[in-house]
Amino acid sequence: MPSATAKVSIITGAGSGIGRAVSLALLKAGWSVALAGRRADKLAETVALAGEDAERALAHPTDVSDPASVAALFATAQARFGRLDLLFNNAGMGAPGAIEDLPLAAWKQVVDVNLTGAFLCTQAAFRMMQAQAPRGGRIINNGSISAHVPRPRAVAYTATKHAMTGLTRATALEGRAHDIACGQIDIGNASTDMTGVMSRGIPQANGAVMPEPTMDVSAVADAVLYMAGLPLEANVQFMTVMATKMPYIGRG
Repeated sequence: MPSATAKVSIITGAGSGIGRAVSLALLKAGWSVALAGRRADKLAETVALAGEDAERALAHPTDVSDPASVAALFATAQARFGRLDLLFNNAGMGAPGAIEDLPLAAWKQVVDVNLTGAFLCTQAAFRMMQAQAPRGGRIINNGSISAHVPRPRAVAYTATKHAMTGLTRATALEGRAHDIACGQIDIGNASTDMTGVMSRGIPQANGAVMPEPTMDVSAVADAVLYMAGLPLEANVQFMTVMATKMPYIGRG
């Protein structure tokens, strides 16, 4: 059973990549973690990787774009752990394609997962954090470098990540009255299964295709762990963690 003193987190997109790395880092640091993601088998892999810390993990298959699925996630986490100290809004997807060619259905799916999903989880976290004793908690949003500048042929992903910044600011503002802190981590080129293509070459703004440097995903997990560990009177509003040599600073 989880320790009565363990802090509690909900991580979306916990079945792979950044979500998996952050979940494992929190578990190793003594947190109790509810892992949310679409695929039960991937969540089970994350739990298995936690080793002896797995006793503080709860795998809950979740579609963050579905209000009923989100409600079930938070209800199950509350029943298991009793409170919520951290929500990491990490679930996300893209739909590559030129603006003139992108199907409306693909646009809507990215908006539903990346933006509406983050809003639904934030709303559920607000309600839980307001009602618990002691009240309050922290929300961290995965904004991405795309919250600042776009990649070519990524209009849906870019638009939702820019919108995530607005959600972060609105959440931070409204959270003050309830002891709820909200910050955003903007990540550039963390090495995961999804970014493997970067070593082979990806499109650049000038039309060229070039490989890009990456960084170990553990750097992201360490950064989130730092943000999560702050007392509620302190907040990292925005943090950028990126591969040092990625082509971001100096372009445009």
